[in-house]
Amino acid sequence: MSYFTLSNGEKLYYEDKGKGPETIVMLHGWTSSHETYEKPVELLQDKARCIIYDHRGHKGSKNANSGNPDMETLARDLNELIEGLSLSDITLLGWSMGAGVVLNYVRLFGCGALKRIILCDMTPKQINDDEWKLGLYQGKFTQEDAQREAKKKFYAQYKKFCIGAIPRLKKVPGFLLRKPLKKTLSGCDEAVLKSLAASMQQQDNRDAVKQITVPLTYFYAEPGSLFSPALADWYKENVNVPYNAVCFPDSTHMFVSENPEKFAQETAKVLGV
Repeated sequence: MSYFTLSNGEKLYYEDKGKGPETIVMLHGWTSSHETYEKPVELLQDKARCIIYDHRGHKGSKNANSGNPDMETLARDLNELIEGLSLSDITLLGWSMGAGVVLNYVRLFGCGALKRIILCDMTPKQINDDEWKLGLYQGKFTQEDAQREAKKKFYAQYKKFCIGAIPRLKKVPGFLLRKPLKKTLSGCDEAVLKSLAASMQQQDNRDAVKQITVPLTYFYAEPGSLFSPALADWYKENVNVPYNAVCFPDSTHMFVSENPEKFAQETAKVLGV
């Protein structure tokens, strides 16, 4: 087990596996952990150096929970990790919230340490409005919805999110869902989760996308669940760098864990290994 000590003394759990001509840092999503990438890393580590870690308040970094961290906080953590491990010419891969961390990193620190970026199934702006329909819940989550959700108990908010990400859970009786969902939440610091969820909803990273100066690949699900597949075209129209989109057919937001073999294969293609 390895821990990276942040400048404030708190520690992030991380794993550094494999070797090869390419280095990739993989960032997980909200309420998830580095375990999301365990199978892909197993398949990639003979070809590339793979670094995975837990964001503060999550799993092995659960006790890194001081203050009210926001998305900028996670981007600064990422920058400390990159500098602390003396990384350069890296590929940053972010799935879901992890992609939001990547965009915040680009906005705050630029792309000088990066070789390429892979964003996985994430919108630059969660709140939908009259002009933006590519946000959370495939265009059906507004500021009014966010305000209503904030008044609910946290478990109810999380349950809605999970069903949005994995639609088949709608058919599972609530009493059967409760135990596994509660188990996942027990691995995280609830205050951190709330703070990060609020931060994501407040953000508009569309300008950050235009600040990307390295090749960008977008992995997306078809038909998708939380986010619209149409985001693939939006990214293409709004970047000024070489761009490629990779579709994961018959998939939901959870395509990383639904099809880790294809995920690893497509990642290897992007890395050129």
